[in-house]
Amino acid sequence: MKKVILSITIISILSGFALTSCEDAFGDFLDKQPSNELTEEQVFSNWTNTRYYYHDIYNFLRNGRGRINNSWMDATTDLATTSYSWGGARSSFNIGNYYAGSGAPELISTWEHYYRAIRKCNTLLERIESVPMTDDQTVAQRLAQVRRMKAEARTLRAYFYWELALRYGAVPIITERLDPKDESINEIPRPSSVSANFQFILNELEASRDSLDNEMTMSAENYGRFTQGANLALQSRIKLYLASPRFENLNLVSWEEAAEAAEQFIELFGNGTYYRLHTHADPVTAYMQAITTRKQDLNPEVIFWRNDGQSDWLRSESPVGFGGDGGLSPSQNLVDMYDMANGHSPFLSYDATGAPVYNNGAPSINVASGYSDDDPYSGRDARFYATVLHHGAMWWNRPIDVSEGGADNPRGSSTASPTGYYNRKYMDDSRTHPITGGTMWRNWIFIRYAEILLNYAEAMNEAYGPVDEVFDALQQVRDRAGLTADLRDRSDLNDQESMRNFIRKERTVELAFEDHRAWDVRRWNVAVEALARPIYGMTIQAVGEELHFSRRVAQERVFEPRMYLYPIPEAEIWKTGMENNPGW
Repeated sequence: MKKVILSITIISILSGFALTSCEDAFGDFLDKQPSNELTEEQVFSNWTNTRYYYHDIYNFLRNGRGRINNSWMDATTDLATTSYSWGGARSSFNIGNYYAGSGAPELISTWEHYYRAIRKCNTLLERIESVPMTDDQTVAQRLAQVRRMKAEARTLRAYFYWELALRYGAVPIITERLDPKDESINEIPRPSSVSANFQFILNELEASRDSLDNEMTMSAENYGRFTQGANLALQSRIKLYLASPRFENLNLVSWEEAAEAAEQFIELFGNGTYYRLHTHADPVTAYMQAITTRKQDLNPEVIFWRNDGQSDWLRSESPVGFGGDGGLSPSQNLVDMYDMANGHSPFLSYDATGAPVYNNGAPSINVASGYSDDDPYSGRDARFYATVLHHGAMWWNRPIDVSEGGADNPRGSSTASPTGYYNRKYMDDSRTHPITGGTMWRNWIFIRYAEILLNYAEAMNEAYGPVDEVFDALQQVRDRAGLTADLRDRSDLNDQESMRNFIRKERTVELAFEDHRAWDVRRWNVAVEALARPIYGMTIQAVGEELHFSRRVAQERVFEPRMYLYPIPEAEIWKTGMENNPGW
């Protein structure tokens, strides 16, 4: 593991992983020095250099937008595909080729990326206490700073191990700074069960939480750091996962404990104490701003995030008729998951993946909902309009036209959306335009308050069935989207299984394109059902002044049980003799 786990002792302070202007992105706590390269001894002989080193660990948090060779993680799921034929999702994951070079940024580089980050954490933890004090520091100040920085390093290390374990299963646990020249590092054992990784992660998060900044007293200049609330929110997510069907046999966390973790966050930090759902009089704007408004600009929903700076319109993710390159293309599968604005589901039945059940290429319509295949985009959930650019949706200065031969679906285009939909989430057309200009911040949110409410609803339903607390948590999320009809009035949510499928649907549409779906369907043990199904698109034909809509298969998919885990990178197998994951 020499190359992968260890980074060389010459380090580049905040270069190569630059976030943008650190003051703009996170306050001034990520201030960077000019790109000086320092030895480890130079770094830890000077408090300023040590702080730069510690700040750089946050640069290992990854932005999910276009991360896999210009494609998103959600493009590996049933929620979307990518318009680029060379995109990593389309030419690797979606055809079942997990060794394709186009998928390497996710499938292979993740291993090295996070082990480099873990080594930085370990190095900081070992050496920070020996750094000389500055003239203007008191002993009390130094002790407090060291205590907090070590807690952040332990929390970050736990997060990095969590990301590794999700993808690769059991991975070697390394908690000390190792010499990259020592060949014995190739003999570090891999745990016999991923249970060891998860227990380590939970222990580290709990042990470090109280030493982190508390949201109630934290200054704005420290935005972006792991806090007590962010640590607890991460614990909520992890405990939800570990109670889920895929991991329940490990007996690490019960559904009751997962519910308690979410409830603890809500009681300590939620309900407006510090975090709450972002609201606005217009439900579409409320949801859009929950994603695009920075924490520094008083977004109360964001718990943990990174901000990659400002830019103008995103050519790589915009409709081709506006000079864009297409990019992330939402699927009809996702579109069919959105409820009607009146609170009813448009289709009669939904499966354990949260998706409507298709028969002969289409779901059965719930006539009472008011949905019509002749006018499929009218009267839908506000989150649909804030997430998906559909035919007729206003974008910049004209409606989207994805009819056959239309401006955004021209014949012969190699990057027009293969599904008939473009992505709108993360892109606020009121702020940017390819001609008139304008810029916006490109938030990448890891955890927001809506997830905590959904965690709570799911865990409570699994522990106790559809009790009041389940309805209350879901109602908050739906009310923000304008779906104010009382869920208790629905006759299809009176048993645990029906509520389970509803929660899975609700979670999917609320958190679409935020790197959740790939892991949710795995933890629910329904990844084969969700990720091997065809990806549907919509064909729109203009006949005179009438539009004819018809679902079509846009892409066939491959997903086999072995793909629940990634293969261990071959270089690691060769160096260490480590046994690969089952089926690889």
